[in-house]
Amino acid sequence: MTELQNAAKAAATRPRIQPAEEGDDRPLSVSARLGRLQFHQSGKFRVLQLADIQDGPKVSKDTVKLIEASLDATRPDIVIFTGNQIAGYDPAYAQTTRKRRWSAAAGISSKTASSKSSEASERFEAALERTCASVRATVEQLVRPLADRGIPWAVTFGNHDFQCGLSNAEIESICREFPGCVNPEPTGGESGLGDANSANSVGSMDSAEDAGFVQLRAESYLPNQRVFACEPGTFALPVADVDHTMSVLGLVLLDSGDYARSGGYGSPSAEALRFLAEVPKAMRAQSQEIGRSQEPAVPCMVFQHFPVQQYYQLLKPAAANAARAIEGYRNFAGKHYVLDEEKTLPGSYLGEGVSCPDADSGEFAILEQHDYFAISAGHDHRNAFVGTVPVSREMASADAQTAASPGKVGGLMMIASPTSGFGSYGPVPQKRAARLIEFDIRHPYEPRTQLLEYGELVGKPSAGKAYAYGMTSESKPESEGVDLLHRPTWWSKLLTWLRKK
Repeated sequence: MTELQNAAKAAATRPRIQPAEEGDDRPLSVSARLGRLQFHQSGKFRVLQLADIQDGPKVSKDTVKLIEASLDATRPDIVIFTGNQIAGYDPAYAQTTRKRRWSAAAGISSKTASSKSSEASERFEAALERTCASVRATVEQLVRPLADRGIPWAVTFGNHDFQCGLSNAEIESICREFPGCVNPEPTGGESGLGDANSANSVGSMDSAEDAGFVQLRAESYLPNQRVFACEPGTFALPVADVDHTMSVLGLVLLDSGDYARSGGYGSPSAEALRFLAEVPKAMRAQSQEIGRSQEPAVPCMVFQHFPVQQYYQLLKPAAANAARAIEGYRNFAGKHYVLDEEKTLPGSYLGEGVSCPDADSGEFAILEQHDYFAISAGHDHRNAFVGTVPVSREMASADAQTAASPGKVGGLMMIASPTSGFGSYGPVPQKRAARLIEFDIRHPYEPRTQLLEYGELVGKPSAGKAYAYGMTSESKPESEGVDLLHRPTWWSKLLTWLRKK
């Protein structure tokens, strides 16, 4: 492509952004004004994704500034946090932190765990209370800008949230304490915090009554919205057309897992994968109750933390010394890659290997076969690219009825979003960004997307740190990153060599 063609292509994918009007004290979210997720009279619907905030109880001021500026610039219908909001390894959680879900928390020894009334056990319970308060402080700082503007929000989880010592269910319960949260209450079981298996999945349903959906609370700002519930961090939200006669598309949040016992990153639970496969048809059953559609499924977009292995299909092999070449991660280590410009949009960049699970959980096959048109993931703080990979299936799409475009979708849009936070590694501060995804009712399954970068929205960061780290497959398990501003010492080189022996 020529530079002129690239510029035209970039402009074509850039949604129009209008600032909020002065003196308008209504919610910025049009959906919040309507009480449900719905396309506007303008034919638009907007989602703002915030990835990898990853901070402690005192959230960076620059992170909050980016959130505020992004909200005012885009006026989203809903904000989706795609995991690692909580830096579970932060010193504030030193007494309760756990590296892996199956390992003991820092404050528990085998003796403490077996004692029913020991002083150490009481101290640990007190530490857990402090952890709850710290997590609550982080969430409050992140969502205060949303509450001030009347914007609904949803959250799923990553591989660091639970490391603070709380389960995802417990963190989700804290999130529901704040206005605007659309995460559903547990729909079954004895405990509101406990068993993920207690929540209803979609299952096999013949009507909306069997679909496992619940009504949201008024505090969510969407009292007329239905949500399909599965596990903590895994649920789905249908989005209605302008007249609220049918569901046009679905937003699916998926807890993509944390770590695998065999090493590397984990995968979604079997229950979550089953939910992923069945929820498009469940949404159509619910939509038929609302209105008139006879299509068998509602096309969906999924938001999650981990990218799937198939993100590598947007890359192409390159020589190790090629410009902008990046080494792959774990299973892809030893090979170097660059973005495939024929498959990705202008402005995309690759800053680290795609850190996907070692095992293919079958998620991509589900996305191919069950009416999904896009996936957006975070996790890789220095990656920001958008591309499409071909899929071979006919999509039962309402698009054929709402516009003059065919029902067949030629590919799956795959989005990688960089960190929105300033508390962890990532690109240079000016490149920290939120991601806007804008849907148009005329072609709802071809959303446009753009990054809202700190440097453009806010300007110069107030913090004096560089926040630029390199993440390789070797450095990642040991730390949160290697500071690129400092050359490795001979001692660090020796330690690295000894670990390899």
